[in-house]
Amino acid sequence: MSLPPLREVIAQHNLRANKALGQNFLLDEQLLDRIAAVIGDLSGKNVYEVGPGPGGLTRALLRAGANVIAVEKDKRCLPALQEISQYFDGRLKIIEEDALKIDPATLFDGPFHIASNLPYNIGSALAVNWLSGQNWPPKWQSLTLMFQREVADRIVAPHGSKEYGRLSILAQWRAEAKIAMPVHRSAFTPPPKIMSAIVHITPKNAPDGVNPYKLEEITAAAFGQRRKMLRQSLKSVAGALDAMEAAGIPSDRRAETISVQEFTKLAKILSK
Repeated sequence: MSLPPLREVIAQHNLRANKALGQNFLLDEQLLDRIAAVIGDLSGKNVYEVGPGPGGLTRALLRAGANVIAVEKDKRCLPALQEISQYFDGRLKIIEEDALKIDPATLFDGPFHIASNLPYNIGSALAVNWLSGQNWPPKWQSLTLMFQREVADRIVAPHGSKEYGRLSILAQWRAEAKIAMPVHRSAFTPPPKIMSAIVHITPKNAPDGVNPYKLEEITAAAFGQRRKMLRQSLKSVAGALDAMEAAGIPSDRRAETISVQEFTKLAKILSK
């Protein structure tokens, strides 16, 4: 017995995408399999999924051999997800909850991957949560996430570009971030007004002696007034002007011209 097509599942359970929840469903099974393949070999691996909706990506992850814990806030989707679990030998666990209230590290005993067609209204907030904090390397081994294309571009942006900002630094100072594939708006039901992209992020060693909260503080100040020179925008951060001098960074530069390495150098000096 095989699973019914996603369109039939959506019709059967009356699962119209909820704009208030940022939902846009992906129904193309081949595209969903390609997204799951971005992660690599998933045989026997643990995956955390946010906002599975009718379960398109969930199916692809399970087909690839993963054990999946899926967090879904929308009660309407739960019966469709429960039906999927019957086809995959208990490898799918469904939690009804708001993903912003969950630390996925508490759900798994060992390492895991995170994969999601993220709801657009909470995607950035979730990514920031997973990339922040003192504990590094994290328990997650990779993030494979769907974003609006403009958000994806900000995550991977190099310094000096107009897209470069706090999200770029957060994703790049102790992780590798790349756009794995673009996704056309026509792939979704209903089609959103904007294009999307899959971003793949893997952790790397963090630079020694950098307090992440200090890095967050200086990037918040610098990009909060990004048109101003750093001697103006960083005045509110105690010791920042002296740290710039010690790091050899001219105070007349603006935030978007400062590389990730230079920001971490500043944060390391301030962390002392």
